[in-house]
Amino acid sequence: MTDSFQASYKKLEYEKVIQQLSQHTVSTLGRTKAQEILPSIQEDQIIRDLEETEDAVMLLRLKGGMPLASYEDIRPHLNRVRMQGTLNGEELAQIGRILRTIREIKTFFTKVEEEKIPLKRLFEKIRDLDTFAKLERSIFSVVDEGGYVLDDASSKLKGLRQGIKQTESRTRQKLESIVRGPQARFLTDALITMRNDRYVIPVKHENRTTFGGVVHDQSSTGQTLFIEPQSVVDLNNQLRQYQVEEKNEINRILRELTLSIEPYREAIGHQLNRLVELDVIQAKGRYAQAIKAVKPRVSNDNKVALLQARHPLLNDDEVVPNDIVIGEDFKTMIVTGPNTGGKTVVLKTLGLLQLMGQSGLFIPAEEDSVMGIFSSVFADIGDEQSIEQSLSTFSSHLTNIVSILSDIDEKSLVLLDELGAGTDPQEGAALAIALLDAIAQKGSYVMITSHYPELKAYGYNRPETINASMEFNVDTLSPTYRLLIGIPGRSNAFEIARRLGLNDMVIDSARQLMSGESQSVDQMIQDLESKRKEAETRAEKAKVELKDAQKLHRELKQAYTDYQNEKDALKKEAEKEANAYVEKAKLDADAIVKDLRQRQLEGGQQGALKEHEFIEAQSKLSHLKAEEETLQKNKILQKQKRKRELKVGDAVEVQSFGQRGTIVEKADNKQWVVQMGMLKMKLPESDLVQLKQEAEPKQKVSVRRTSSGGVSTEIDVRGERVEEALNRVDKYIDQALLANYPQVTIIHGMGTGAVRKGVHQFLRKHSQVNSFEDAPANQGGSGATIVKFK
Repeated sequence: MTDSFQASYKKLEYEKVIQQLSQHTVSTLGRTKAQEILPSIQEDQIIRDLEETEDAVMLLRLKGGMPLASYEDIRPHLNRVRMQGTLNGEELAQIGRILRTIREIKTFFTKVEEEKIPLKRLFEKIRDLDTFAKLERSIFSVVDEGGYVLDDASSKLKGLRQGIKQTESRTRQKLESIVRGPQARFLTDALITMRNDRYVIPVKHENRTTFGGVVHDQSSTGQTLFIEPQSVVDLNNQLRQYQVEEKNEINRILRELTLSIEPYREAIGHQLNRLVELDVIQAKGRYAQAIKAVKPRVSNDNKVALLQARHPLLNDDEVVPNDIVIGEDFKTMIVTGPNTGGKTVVLKTLGLLQLMGQSGLFIPAEEDSVMGIFSSVFADIGDEQSIEQSLSTFSSHLTNIVSILSDIDEKSLVLLDELGAGTDPQEGAALAIALLDAIAQKGSYVMITSHYPELKAYGYNRPETINASMEFNVDTLSPTYRLLIGIPGRSNAFEIARRLGLNDMVIDSARQLMSGESQSVDQMIQDLESKRKEAETRAEKAKVELKDAQKLHRELKQAYTDYQNEKDALKKEAEKEANAYVEKAKLDADAIVKDLRQRQLEGGQQGALKEHEFIEAQSKLSHLKAEEETLQKNKILQKQKRKRELKVGDAVEVQSFGQRGTIVEKADNKQWVVQMGMLKMKLPESDLVQLKQEAEPKQKVSVRRTSSGGVSTEIDVRGERVEEALNRVDKYIDQALLANYPQVTIIHGMGTGAVRKGVHQFLRKHSQVNSFEDAPANQGGSGATIVKFK
């Protein structure tokens, strides 16, 4: 990296962006790693980094992010393990917390994969992430989160600590009897304290021999002595012995636990590095959310189109978004306009967003923005006057530009602020043009800002070069900070002077002093601005109309999709109901045939009904269930069979059975009772095709009428007591079964829910009920129950 390239990072404030990014990490290791991020010039690396950031943004949106808890730098701990040192409890707890975080991340991604969340890179990133569940359990069976060695770490430690507690309790009891008893008058204060890890009491100097024992300390005045009374010396000795043994036992436990880490040391170090990478990736996602950034598309031929781009370090209420385009139709952009109009901000925005994109960061712009891949981004921005080196602003800028010219190539992006400023205007303009020609010869991409009118003509005449300007509102005498590509900036001095009250005569005189060329250029720019505003108005109108048309198209497309889905669903439901009806008819027919056989056997009528006739009937009945797709076939035949009105006595063909029969009775508007040999069945009119009447002697048929015309398909028991309602429902279901209803509706209302509960309990026990459920919302919801029979 060249010095001028690195200096451009600072001028473009790239380091500030990286600093903001690092604040979204959860660890010092992640923060350090984030601060080391640099732009890449490798397309595959850039795409991979952007896709990792995209995965992080998706996980933050759908799952709240990866379960990354704050973790410490355990590399020194692992190094001490390598040197066979012993870790303390806190250090072991830190390792344990990292192992737990690794395990939780592995579990998290397993669930994400099960949920089929379409990640592009992170599944591959965590594929070799190992867990150390056994070691993690071992650590946390010895120490807690803060590193304190638990009592249950060993039976010996538990016994020692119990001994410490008991000895401390006895010692305090003895001392309490002194500080609370009659001997308290010999003390300077009624308290128990510690000196040299031993319990003592504050005794007045003149009473030092009252309690015997050992003096461990005295006050600064010498009036108070901290004495260990003779009565507790043995207890303190015993306590001290317990404490020494406790310390030795803790050291032994920690040493053994440290040794158990050694086989996993290198693997843990590797997993720590992967954890840091995930920390940085999630930080990129959080930063993208914070600045409302999007993933740019990558153009390897450097056709940059940053749509509604914003400077990431400016507040949303301060920044005006701009479309910044370079690289396709032109490689050089010359931005002119008034001071404080936003030219420098646009310059920095282009350079900074390009550096962010090449670093794998999302950019604050609109969707479908395109970034390039530049080998280097150079910037000469701001006042570089150097007092130490006795360099003027012009000299300092020129020194930077000379350095830049020596480093650029055909894939460099050059950003120059106020090119040629700081010297004689005529010479400065000539020098600026010469520098632009030199940069163009290198094939670099360049955006400059300038005040020189000569550069406006340069931008118009040179190939692959375009003028641009920052819009200025003459009415309010203030800049709008909008970048206008294709229109050079014009002087607004005369308009501003008139607004500020300067005499028109003076303004007209000034106009006459301007050269004709300058006036014509100014007029040309004014006309361009007028046409641009007119074009913007038309474009905005077209944009609204296009948006409305796209919305209508989406709605129509969705409506068509919904229609197709509903049609398919209704078709499947109809086929399902038809098959269910046929299946029920088959069961009914089987029952009739069985009944006929039984009656034949009981009656002893030999030859009246042949066995092969029963077999043939059952074979045909077994094929009653039609394939779902064939139920809607033969539409022409269905139309033909409805041409003539059916009546009692007509010969018909039953389509579902493939049998001939005779109509003996009309059951209701859509159903007829048909005699087929020994079988008599109630069939829908749509299943019957009228046949030509054959000349054959009529047979007298005995008919037993069963009509369902008087039974409703629903019953209302609202307002009744549970017992009364259940009695009515029981009788009603019997009637519905006799009427061959496939389903009925019981209206019980909501109320307290007692009737509904009772009805549901009754239905669960009924032998003929197949299923029941609450009615749809538009049919009563939980206030009614739909019952389906077997």
